[in-house]
Amino acid sequence: MELRGKTALVTGGAKRIGREIALALAKKGARLLIHYNTSEKEAEHVASEIKSLNADCLLFQADLSKTENILKLTAEIFSRVRTVEILINSASLFYKTPFGTVEESDWDRLVDTNLKGPFLLSKEIGNKMFNYGGGKIINIADWSGLRPYKDYSPYCVSKGGLIALTKALARDLAPKVTANAVAPGPVLTPPDMSEHEKEAIANATLLGRWGSPEDVANAVIFLAESDFINGTVLVVDGGRSIN
Repeated sequence: MELRGKTALVTGGAKRIGREIALALAKKGARLLIHYNTSEKEAEHVASEIKSLNADCLLFQADLSKTENILKLTAEIFSRVRTVEILINSASLFYKTPFGTVEESDWDRLVDTNLKGPFLLSKEIGNKMFNYGGGKIINIADWSGLRPYKDYSPYCVSKGGLIALTKALARDLAPKVTANAVAPGPVLTPPDMSEHEKEAIANATLLGRWGSPEDVANAVIFLAESDFINGTVLVVDGGRSIN
């Protein structure tokens, strides 16, 4: 797909990995629709950055854990643009849930945000893509969806489900729409992580270092531009998952 002139929705596009994906798409000449939940100031800032690259940008707010909000969001989007050719499901919730103390509410929050939200957005937008010329869906999963972390079971299940959803979408929306996933490994250091922990994780990768959000954005661009990759999971983890 030639990205110039295409309309791309990036959920969670105000910060972190979502922000880097949005900027990478803008540099390719795409028109950006940036979704955010509570990060309004950050969304406005990234919108200014995108416009400085001579790309168009619109902002949309929604809590993607709730079905009614997703339906309202998609209705608002299609009241302002005719088509969305690229959907990047990047919005995500992440926090520790030790198995002995994890609550049902933790499960609901993590699975609703990280899995139900992308499913419903892919349904609403993917069907329109299928009916109006095709498109690309790229889900930002996590390598823990393939090899779970300890003390993060709801999060890991949500990302494993997102990987399965990707493969299901690839079958259900073929041949007009492709669906792929990027599964990042250590690319962002949590603010509460010690230097010792950071070093240990870096040493656990085959490359001996952390990656960056830009590495994930580059993988997204690769999948968005490809027209013969469908239903795959591109792991961006420096070899961590096989070490």
